[in-house]
Amino acid sequence: MSTGGGATAHNGRMEPIVSVVELAAAPATTAVLDVRYRMGGPPGAGEYAKGHIPGARYVDLDTALAAPPGTGGRHPLPDPEVFGAAMRAAGVSRHTDVVLYDDWNGWGSARAWWLLRWAGHERVRVLDGGLAAWRAAGRPLSTEEPPPGDGDFTPEPGSLPVLDADGAAALARRGLLLDARAGERYRGETEPIDPAAGHIPGAVSAPTVDTLGPDGRFRSAADLAGHFAALGAARAPRSASTAARASPRPTNSSPWPWRGCRRLSTSAPGASGPPTPPAPSPPARSPGEAASPPAHPGCVSAPPAPGE
Repeated sequence: MSTGGGATAHNGRMEPIVSVVELAAAPATTAVLDVRYRMGGPPGAGEYAKGHIPGARYVDLDTALAAPPGTGGRHPLPDPEVFGAAMRAAGVSRHTDVVLYDDWNGWGSARAWWLLRWAGHERVRVLDGGLAAWRAAGRPLSTEEPPPGDGDFTPEPGSLPVLDADGAAALARRGLLLDARAGERYRGETEPIDPAAGHIPGAVSAPTVDTLGPDGRFRSAADLAGHFAALGAARAPRSASTAARASPRPTNSSPWPWRGCRRLSTSAPGASGPPTPPAPSPPARSPGEAASPPAHPGCVSAPPAPGE
């Protein structure tokens, strides 16, 4: 049902998805955030400048929604102070309705949604179909950049649960761990970003694109329920996802932290086949020499490269 302010609610709770029609009718106080992002591509600021939803403010994923890459991984959780400052500049206050959109299957929006919910904001939604849906509906774009906002949102991390690498490994063994990356990356057929191909042993492939229809909008709730039930969600005691865009680890860690020579797999759970060969011993090095990333495809000891 509609709450009268453009926000849909179910059983008293805000729905995480908003339609183009609802966003177009939303009050001017709604904070609309453009979080366009492309894996391995340039920041979305250039595309934002060419045209965006009127009133939207651009938020950069690499600098506002993640800490710099390093020992914590490729996209560690952002520093709460940095994240909070970016949200306030985007016009986000504690009780502001927030709508997020991007132009890449909702991946940037999903990360921003997760971070805001994790940080304690309860009125956050993602535009169904993203910018493409807005354009397809004939809605206007603007090249005018709003002035910085004066929001009052202060992050209070901890509202959503997180897993570390050991917790993810344990969950894959006793419950259901979903890998939301592309299927070919899960299977180890290609790896454009990370130094090792494959997936966490026991994880189940659940590509994000499978949750979308041909028009880029989310499939119906009934379809999605059946989809995830088929993946095992209906029978698992708990579930989590290892997506490089929406499941950050606690404190200052990457959403894909599988390093320190933890083994990756290229076989689906239950599949038969030859075991992954053991990782070779690292070559000897002189005192003070930095360790090199291992060549073995199932062992990661170096921080992943920047990017999604």
